[in-house]
Amino acid sequence: MSAHLLDRARWDALWLSLGTDTPGASFDLLTCLYAEPHRRYHTARHIVACLSNFDLFKALSIDPGAVELSIWLHDAVYSPLRDDNEERSADVAEMLLSQAGLQSRIDQVRQLIMATQHSSGAQPDDAGLLVDIDLSVLALPWTEYVSYTRAVRKEYAAFPDEQFVQGRIGVLKQFMARPTIYVHRETQQVWEHQARRNMEKEIQELIEHGFT
Repeated sequence: MSAHLLDRARWDALWLSLGTDTPGASFDLLTCLYAEPHRRYHTARHIVACLSNFDLFKALSIDPGAVELSIWLHDAVYSPLRDDNEERSADVAEMLLSQAGLQSRIDQVRQLIMATQHSSGAQPDDAGLLVDIDLSVLALPWTEYVSYTRAVRKEYAAFPDEQFVQGRIGVLKQFMARPTIYVHRETQQVWEHQARRNMEKEIQELIEHGFT
């Protein structure tokens, strides 16, 4: 798929900034993982987009190295048929940090990756920044947002339309019910309005096609 978009030089520079060498074969491992044939949205393209948005809001991070590493690894393991993707991705992070001799970073990075479960309201800290960046896709221009929704549907091709759409509407309504989708004031100013417009329109279109 889009694994060729990953930047080996940036990956190596990140580990150097953390004070160590890049774990052997780690870049090739990520390239393989993000190129898995069942992926349509959770690909290298998503990671590259997240890294670009991180560059815009890097000044908000307390520990930018930990946040960036978590961006690279937060979807290292992904299957729409499982509910433990974040935990398994955190296991990959633990393996690489151990190989690099950075065991002291494991708990921190694991907590950041687990925050992308989006199961509860985030706080304006590094975990909240990672969550905001992961959800930045919701604020794409409408035509790009539609492409994103189609990619998600392809990932969930094993599920029949009614089951998928009901689940999708449920997820969107959960986000819409939050006081804010994004937890940092700076990201709210850039993304909040467009994200809500997109989700409202998607929900309406799904309902108009006979799903409630």
